[in-house]
Amino acid sequence: MAVFAFAAAGHADELSDIQAQAKQLREQNQAMTKRLADLEKRQQKLEKQPVVASGNLGDAMAADLPYKAALKAPAPVDDGICWHGVCVYGDIDMGLTYQNHGAPLNSLAGAPLNYLVSKNSNGSYFGVGPNALSNSYIGLRGKQEIADGLFAIFNLQAGFNPESGNLSNGIGSVAQNNGLGLAAQNAFSDSSKAGQAFNNAAYAGLSSPIYGTLTFGRQSALTSDAVVNYDPMANSNAFSVIGFQGATGGAGDTENRIYDNSFEYRVNVGPVRFAVETQLRNGGNSGTGNAFEGDVGFDYLGFSFDALGSKVDDAVSAAPLSAAQVTSLQTSTVPVGLGAVAATVSDNTSFMLVAKYTIGPVKLYGGYERIDLANPSNPLAPGAFIEGGYTVFAPNNTNFTTDRILQVFWAGAKYAVRADLDLTVAYYHENQNSFIIGNGTNPTGTCSSAVSAGCSGTLDAVSFLADYRFARHFDAYAGIMWSQVQNGLANGFALANGLPGTTGNKASSIDPTVGLRYQF
Repeated sequence: MAVFAFAAAGHADELSDIQAQAKQLREQNQAMTKRLADLEKRQQKLEKQPVVASGNLGDAMAADLPYKAALKAPAPVDDGICWHGVCVYGDIDMGLTYQNHGAPLNSLAGAPLNYLVSKNSNGSYFGVGPNALSNSYIGLRGKQEIADGLFAIFNLQAGFNPESGNLSNGIGSVAQNNGLGLAAQNAFSDSSKAGQAFNNAAYAGLSSPIYGTLTFGRQSALTSDAVVNYDPMANSNAFSVIGFQGATGGAGDTENRIYDNSFEYRVNVGPVRFAVETQLRNGGNSGTGNAFEGDVGFDYLGFSFDALGSKVDDAVSAAPLSAAQVTSLQTSTVPVGLGAVAATVSDNTSFMLVAKYTIGPVKLYGGYERIDLANPSNPLAPGAFIEGGYTVFAPNNTNFTTDRILQVFWAGAKYAVRADLDLTVAYYHENQNSFIIGNGTNPTGTCSSAVSAGCSGTLDAVSFLADYRFARHFDAYAGIMWSQVQNGLANGFALANGLPGTTGNKASSIDPTVGLRYQF
């Protein structure tokens, strides 16, 4: 009887355990059923939203990733370097180039060579050609869901020179040439990237597939995103005028291609997209002025179009100090920060129209921008701080008594010969009005020659590129750009000042380049 009593008690305990487990499983099943219903509801909501391509202007996470716009199709396998929604990505571009009229390589500038004919283009150059097809960079970005359909996002990106390892520092390359004549200068280039730790991007924000994306921090201008997406050469330094110069993407000055202290909002409504962005003034004697930009665009049956308007105050175009200014700086009490440069200051207003059309293996591109540069309403004083902690020692606040009107046109086509091979051709044209001040010898204040940078002038360039993606993450390329400036746009150029085989009103250059790029 004792044995039977123990057995009955054991069966009672087992029954109690089974009943408890059954109750727990029923509760878990009810929770899973509710979770499944919620997921199906969200799935149906998301399926009704338009899909945004990675290179589209509406994708804030892709806005600072120019290589995405250049890729022909998404990779079949996701092998990104990601952990818990945080991804490391990058681009390394190195080539070999020849320039019949160039300048020595600069280890600081993001575009370290004169791929486009420039003032100090003088003797020939043959050697390494870094950042020819695209700028090298490394970045860290993240996207984490914090509520149903709401994501927290961030992006940190640092551009660098692969041949030297230096962070891209355009203004530093300008200051490096202070006091030097054209024959002694290397290939400097003004830029919005001035040696900052995250010189390409440093922003965070919130993103919703329904309500759009709001980001704040250091991020590219809307006009810069448009250049990346609608340039047939995808913002290349060696094969694109608007990629090398940066003024088109910066609404008149390359230092405004990336905004500090900025807020940006993007939203898609069906096939139509809207975006606004503003940069807030640093205050005081600062070269970071207020900026406002707006964009409206759409996609329809392979056709994409965007219209953008911009207003930028206290835009700065940096240049090396003259030898006399360097002497004056040595005895001056003006603060120099990380380095001092000369600068032309202006208030810029621009309007841009861009379009592209895909038909089978062919993509057609076109764009136009009209930029009005006027004297600043808030003149800068010596010592004004600009990008990256540099200062303006010699500001010119009166260069545009008559507004300078710069018009930029471009067109091109890309042909996918195969899934892994693209051929691209592009044409670029710029012209400016005559905006010099009248005087006794020229009372009308107009001219069409190279005697003044204020005379009317033109720039023309034609480029060709073959890009072969021979392996995953790798592509090899070969291309060439011919560029020429005339009249006012050739003022101060070494080639326009009496070198053998040249004339005083024009200067030109070619830059055949081959290279290899790795993207991850």
